[in-house]
Amino acid sequence: MTIRPLVILPDPLLRRVCDPVAVVDDEVRALADDMLETMYDAPGIGLAACQIGVMRRVVVLDIAREEDEPAPMVLVNPEIVWSSDELSTYQEGCLSIPDFYEDVERPAAVRVRFLDRNGAAQEIEADGLLATCVQHEVDHLDGVLFIDHISKLKRDRVVRKFAKAAKEASRTPA
Repeated sequence: MTIRPLVILPDPLLRRVCDPVAVVDDEVRALADDMLETMYDAPGIGLAACQIGVMRRVVVLDIAREEDEPAPMVLVNPEIVWSSDELSTYQEGCLSIPDFYEDVERPAAVRVRFLDRNGAAQEIEADGLLATCVQHEVDHLDGVLFIDHISKLKRDRVVRKFAKAAKEASRTPA
């Protein structure tokens, strides 16, 4: 397993739609293992493949608390097939937008269909933090960031901040 570098805003890869995975094979499982290693190292509770520069529809999640046993999930080609009318608000952050957090309102519960790490079709219902995390990561696969769910003023401010930081970093010799 390898810790991979994270793609950070304003990288245009974060706005691209990821390609479906044709078959869950050893390469996809190795990708998922690298993603889990990267997510735990960051630390985070979810990671989409595009966040490490791989444009495939693969997501890893683990919402277990630090004191609990890890409970990693691998979702290949996840698709939200139902969302509740009831909404909930969580303060979200993103490994690709470090140190920025904002309240985001999303459906309180979802049903998601996906392939597991063995290629078996699965469907789960999620609520609470898991529902929020699934929606956040599936958004990534579609080129959508959590900041797209906040006011334009706040979104523009954070995008400018990260664009400025990227510009300054590119001018600084290594």
